[in-house]
Amino acid sequence: MEQGNQPAQDTPGPDVRIIRPRMRIEDVRRRGEAMPRARLKKIKKALRTLHTLETMAQNIYKFQLTQKPSALNHQLIAAMCNEMTHLQDFQVKLYEYGWKPSKWRWTYWLVGWAFGTVSRLRGPKAILKTGIWVESKAVDHYAELLETVEWDDDTRAVIQKDQADEQGHISRWRALLEAPDPTP
Repeated sequence: MEQGNQPAQDTPGPDVRIIRPRMRIEDVRRRGEAMPRARLKKIKKALRTLHTLETMAQNIYKFQLTQKPSALNHQLIAAMCNEMTHLQDFQVKLYEYGWKPSKWRWTYWLVGWAFGTVSRLRGPKAILKTGIWVESKAVDHYAELLETVEWDDDTRAVIQKDQADEQGHISRWRALLEAPDPTP
């Protein structure tokens, strides 16, 4: 997969301008065939967790959107698209290992709907604060799974890329929240 988080030449940190990294057919392959069962069990649980949490994140942004044309809506659409990419990343990995997403992921869809709707009703500052809180939890969760699961190199790189994207969201939401008018 082409890395979507390489820093631009003049800016430190993840390149938050790239929303959807390119994926090639040769990036898709069968995984896990020679791995011990205990390792596969941890990978399966972690990938299902990441997939369901990205379902929630995508829905938070989707339900924060309003019909009003605004810079905030523009940023929410970009964030939602980025979360859809993460959802796709983990769904592809699940299928590469021969697994399917959790049958309970719909509950996280509902949680995303609730967080998104409530924060939208409370206004732009609540939207930004919700984004910071949720993405901070995601970054911590990614870190924990990167540390506790023995990933294959390709899957680890995807998780690290997605974690960097989440850090980019936090930076963006904080900058908007600290702006003189956080409702651009």
